Amino acid sequence: MRAAGAAMASFRLALIQLHVSAVKSDNLQRACGLVREASAKGAKLVALPECFNSPYGTQYFKEYAEKIPGESTQKLSEVAKECSIYLIGGSIPEEDGGKLYNTCTVFGPDGALLAKHRKVHLFDINVPGKIQFKESETLSPGNSFSMFDTPYCKVGLGICYDMRFAEMAQIYGQKGCQLLIYPGAFNMTTGPAHWELLQRGRAVDNQLYVATVSPARDEKASYVAWGHSTVVNPWGEVIAKAGAEETVVYTDIDLKKLAEIRQQIPILSQKRCDLYGVEMKK
Repeated sequence: MRAAGAAMASFRLALIQLHVSAVKSDNLQRACGLVREASAKGAKLVALPECFNSPYGTQYFKEYAEKIPGESTQKLSEVAKECSIYLIGGSIPEEDGGKLYNTCTVFGPDGALLAKHRKVHLFDINVPGKIQFKESETLSPGNSFSMFDTPYCKVGLGICYDMRFAEMAQIYGQKGCQLLIYPGAFNMTTGPAHWELLQRGRAVDNQLYVATVSPARDEKASYVAWGHSTVVNPWGEVIAKAGAEETVVYTDIDLKKLAEIRQQIPILSQKRCDLYGVEMKK
């Protein structure tokens, strides 16, 4: 349940921009260590990047895939409970029923699984001369929205390419989310062009906070991530941003500011629902 009153008007969010290697055990160990570091610095919500336990690429998904619960999610559950935080576990390749998914799990301060989001929109693109990628060669799409409650606010989840679809963010806003978190791994073509632009658009359109969590950049990897994990406020301002290297980004989410912005420019009550609308079908 969302707590009322000024006592919960702000909280610290940490985004872990992790350097991901080909060794799963190393990725898990380093991720958990940085989660502990973020907790020690006062973070109440901590988020990891897309594919934090494995290299990103269609050739890796099957090799690194796990059941949920499994090795990686067990580690996440344990460290969330140890640190008494909400942990957004980036994403991992998940195997279920003979299919593979790109899946984000969320654990509460007691270690319980609060949400499981399977990437809804698969990353199938072809920019001639720059990048071609087709997640659907190996992955299946998820078919549901994913939200979870904290004592601070309701949080909506998407993974990387999900951020391009404004309707998804709008529905999260309609359902009461005040923070959207997108673990993502934009590349060196789409990153400079659209990474920040999309975040600012989702934030200002829906008057909420948007946070994105990327792996750190590895120039030697087969898929080079842009990095630049970012937090954008409901005014559309970038309030925290990483560079390309492994780091932890901290910011204080101010829900009082969110309420003030919605009061000053009351677009949510001014929508012409008699003329248009976006709905969640399932």
